[in-house]
Amino acid sequence: MQSNSKEPVRNEYLDQVREQQQRVEVDLKARKVMAPMQAQANIMPMRRAAAAVVAERTGNAVDVRVTGFWRWKTVIVPPNAYVVHTRRGHPQPLHIGLGVSFRFDPARDSFIVAPGAMQTIMINAHCICRELQGLLVQGYVQWIIEDFGTAYRKLDFTDAEDPMRVVNVQLREQAEAAIKDKVATMSIDAVLSDKQPIIEELTARLRHVAEGGGGGDKGLGLRIVTVQIKEAVVSSARLWESLQTPFRSERERVARLAALGTEEALAHRELEVEQARERMRLESDGELAMLRAHKSAEAYDREQSERLRRQQREEEDARRLAVEHQQSALQTAELQKARLEVEAELTRLTQEAEAEKLKREVLAQTEVGDVQRAAANRQSKTELELLETRQRILNELTPANVQARLVELLPDIAEKLPKPQELRSVSIGGSGGAQDGQGVATMVAQMMALMNILKVDGTARAPGQAVVVNTGGKEAKGELPPTPAPR
Repeated sequence: MQSNSKEPVRNEYLDQVREQQQRVEVDLKARKVMAPMQAQANIMPMRRAAAAVVAERTGNAVDVRVTGFWRWKTVIVPPNAYVVHTRRGHPQPLHIGLGVSFRFDPARDSFIVAPGAMQTIMINAHCICRELQGLLVQGYVQWIIEDFGTAYRKLDFTDAEDPMRVVNVQLREQAEAAIKDKVATMSIDAVLSDKQPIIEELTARLRHVAEGGGGGDKGLGLRIVTVQIKEAVVSSARLWESLQTPFRSERERVARLAALGTEEALAHRELEVEQARERMRLESDGELAMLRAHKSAEAYDREQSERLRRQQREEEDARRLAVEHQQSALQTAELQKARLEVEAELTRLTQEAEAEKLKREVLAQTEVGDVQRAAANRQSKTELELLETRQRILNELTPANVQARLVELLPDIAEKLPKPQELRSVSIGGSGGAQDGQGVATMVAQMMALMNILKVDGTARAPGQAVVVNTGGKEAKGELPPTPAPR
C-alpha cells in the first residue's frame, strides 16, 4: 500500500500539451514540404507541352524555376520570395529584392532564395522558477524579413529543404533562453497567473537582436511581429495537485459551510414557519369565533332595523298618501280654476280678435271705397278737364277753322253717303275771287249751302238720288239756287 502511494502520478495534461505541440510542428513541416510538390504536380503537364523550353527546379523549399539550357538560363522567382543574385567579379549583388527574376549563367552566377512570408516559431521552454520547481512554458514567436540586404549577410539561408530552418532554430534558442531567465526570477504563482512580464521580456530581447538597438545597427534585418505565451504547465503532477489543494480545500470549506448554513437556516425557517402556522391557526380560530358572533349580532340588528324600517316606511307611506290625496284635490281645484280663467281669457281674446278682425275688414272696405271714389273722382275730374279742354278748343274755333275741318271730313262724309241712283249737278262758284282766301271762303260757303239743301231734300228725294257738284259747270237735271258768298 505504501509503495503504491509513493509512485509518481502521471501528468496527463502535460502529455496532452506535448502531443499538441508535436502535431502543430508536423502540420507546419508537412505544409512546407507538400505545397511545392503539389504546385510541381500541377504544372508538369504544361512543361511537357513546351518541349522547346527546358525547366529545372532547385532543391530549395521556395518554388523557384530555372528555364533555358546550358549557360542561357533564366531564374523565375515567386512574387513572395526574396532573392540575391551575385556574379563572379562583382563585389555587389546584381539583383536583390522581393520577387525579382533574372538571367542566370551557371558558370559565373550564384543566388540565394528565401521565403518572404511570415514565419512562426513554436517554443517549449522547460524552466525553473524562483521556488526551484519545474515549469513548461509554451509560446510562439512570429517574425518576418524586413531588410533582406542585411539578413542574407548575417543569417544562413542555404538549407536546401528549408532556408529558414537555421534561422528559426537560432531564434528559438534565444527565445527559450530569454523565457528561462525571466521565469527564474518569478514565483510559480506569478508565472501561472500573469504571463505579461514574460511576453514583455521576450519581446524586448528578440527585437533587440532581430531589429537592432537603434542608430546604424540594423540587427539581423528581421522584424518581430508578435510574441505570445500560450501555456505555463507545472512539470510535477504532485506539485500541481498540491497547488490545487488549498483552493479546492477552501472551496470545499466554503461549500460545506454554505451547506451547514443552509441546513441551519432551513431548520430555523421551518420552525418559524411551523410556529407562524400554529399562531395563524389560533388567531384564525379566534377571529372566526369573533366574526361569527359579530355576524350574528349584525344579523339580529339588521332584522330589527329592517322591521323598524318597514314599520316607519309603512307609516310614512300612509302619511304621504294622505298628503298626496289632499294635494291632488287642491291641485284639481286649482287646475279647474285655472282652466276656467284660461277659458275666459281665451273667450275674451277670441272676441277681441273677432272685433279686431271686423274692424280691420271695415277699415279695409272703407279704404277700398275711398280709393275707388278717389279713382272715380280723379277720372271724372280728368274727363271734365278733357271736356273743358275740348269745349275751350271748340269755343276758340273760327269759321275759317270750321270750314277747313269740314273740308278735311268731306271724303269720309262722301264714303258714308248711299249709292246714288240719280245724278244732279250743282255748280259752285263759277270762278275764283280775286284772292285765294276769298275763293276758299266762297267754296266753303257753297258747301254749307249744299249740305243744307241735302238736309232739306233728304226726305222729299227718293233714295238713290245723288247730287253732283261741279265747280265751274251747270246742273245736269236741276240747278240749285246760288248761295250768296259770305262776307
